[in-house]
Amino acid sequence: MPSLNDLKIQLYADGADKAGILELYGKSYIKGLTTNPSLMKKAGIKDYEAFAKDVLQTVTAKPISLEVFTDDLVEMKRQALKINSWAPNVYTKIPITNARGDSCLPLIKELGQQGVKLNVTALLTLQQVAGVAAALNPAVPAVVSVFAGRIADTGVDPVPMIRACGALLTELPKAELLWASTREVLNLFQAQDAGCAIITVPHDILAKAAKMYGQDLTELSLDTVKLFSKDAADAGFKL
Repeated sequence: MPSLNDLKIQLYADGADKAGILELYGKSYIKGLTTNPSLMKKAGIKDYEAFAKDVLQTVTAKPISLEVFTDDLVEMKRQALKINSWAPNVYTKIPITNARGDSCLPLIKELGQQGVKLNVTALLTLQQVAGVAAALNPAVPAVVSVFAGRIADTGVDPVPMIRACGALLTELPKAELLWASTREVLNLFQAQDAGCAIITVPHDILAKAAKMYGQDLTELSLDTVKLFSKDAADAGFKL
């Protein structure tokens, strides 16, 4: 039976549940981790720095992306430099714009020139990716996160765009293209086939992938019928 370890694409666990982060960090098929302020809020985290530093006590040998959380670009730079200082495996997540729509490209360029490893996030257009490609420092590792799942939510097939994004990064050997906002297990294989280096996957979808990848479809069909039968019996349905 195939294993997630067989995939060529790097799987990054996406979440803010500490127990889940530490468990997945120990899995050989997990190559890195990501989180964001929305996931942290959902997990009930109140102290950003304390949470991050606590996780970094264990997460030392795989990259982890931690995001800034301000609209002020001067403050964003301060936060980015502080986050960058916490550990050598940290990538600082910078959005393509702030919440007012102001471009973060000048800051991305400045941070790259200072040697900060970046994860540029919330990208949904080729124009945005082209801007990032021009701003990144080719000598510094970076991740370019395209929200393929959100593109698909609009009714647009993200795969052709992802391939085009990869072409825009060919002159940046240390920049890795990441498929973000993963919605289902199939996305792992779409991202791999489209040429992404990384896919960031929520903890629940990782659990589903670990359980179901490669499962025999005939057996899955029977399991499905058994589930329907059990639920009908448990509900006490009668005709």
